[in-house]
Amino acid sequence: MSKGRGKVIVGVMAAALWLLGATTVEAQTGRGWRGSGGWGTGAQYQRMFDPGTVETLAGEVTSVARMVPRKGMSSGIHLQLKTETGTLPVHLGPAWYIERLDMKIVKGDKLEIKGSRVTFEGKPAIIAAEVAKGDGVLVLRDASGIPAWAGWRKR
Repeated sequence: MSKGRGKVIVGVMAAALWLLGATTVEAQTGRGWRGSGGWGTGAQYQRMFDPGTVETLAGEVTSVARMVPRKGMSSGIHLQLKTETGTLPVHLGPAWYIERLDMKIVKGDKLEIKGSRVTFEGKPAIIAAEVAKGDGVLVLRDASGIPAWAGWRKR
């Protein structure tokens, strides 16, 4: 290998390492990283989750659909849960996360949902923290509402 070619390879490797480091810092500070599709921990939609309004509901799924909760967000998975007192929309999380999980939720499933009761577009809804189906439990958010898909958390 010639000296000139070796310097080019070293230069390219140095640039790649610098770019990797800069990307990591940007993602950790929340600046410049858009990979969450608007579903990040500090996003306006995520701040709707209120640990003080958490309740548990049981019912049957009447529909499952994709929806975009707020302008600029990627689509999320939303279901309608028919309970003894009526039907309530339940927001699970981003489609890119929910659709990759082992637990599949379909119309007719009997579920127990633990989540925060919120007002969404002027109507009551639940932002799910846990979904129980049969013997399985899908944990979507911790007790303070931090989503499982957030990866790292500020401590």
